[in-house]
Amino acid sequence: MRIGHGYDVHRLTAGRKLVLCGVEIPYTLGLDGHSDADVALHALMDALLGAAALGDIGKLFPDSDPKYKGISSLLLLEQVLQAIRAENLRVGNADLTIIAQKPKLAPFIPQMVKTLADALGIPENRVNVKATTEEHLGFSGREEGIAAHAVCLLEE
Repeated sequence: MRIGHGYDVHRLTAGRKLVLCGVEIPYTLGLDGHSDADVALHALMDALLGAAALGDIGKLFPDSDPKYKGISSLLLLEQVLQAIRAENLRVGNADLTIIAQKPKLAPFIPQMVKTLADALGIPENRVNVKATTEEHLGFSGREEGIAAHAVCLLEE
């Protein structure tokens, strides 16, 4: 077994869609980034890559490469999973925590879990997504951005 941890953060900005775990969330702001800026999937990909000792998403998908401009992070996740499978590893489970003061994410968590389970090729009972606030503290509490942590288990 191999365990990986990932963390990512993106600034909230006007004029962008808010996408978390591959699910579009209705909100007045979105996350700023080179790709779709899905902070939760970015944390998950870093956890997967870390568990496989394959670097991080910045190494695989540099923001200096125009082919990743605006790309869906679900497509990037497919490439990460291909790299993991090439190492004879498979995903055992994934646990994500999204840190956002707003919007309230609880209504979207079931769809996030389903989307992640489908993308990872594992049952929904092996995927967990949680959302929390920082009680108005720090950058996420001031609604300046959203952060995410992810932990995963890879099995040989």
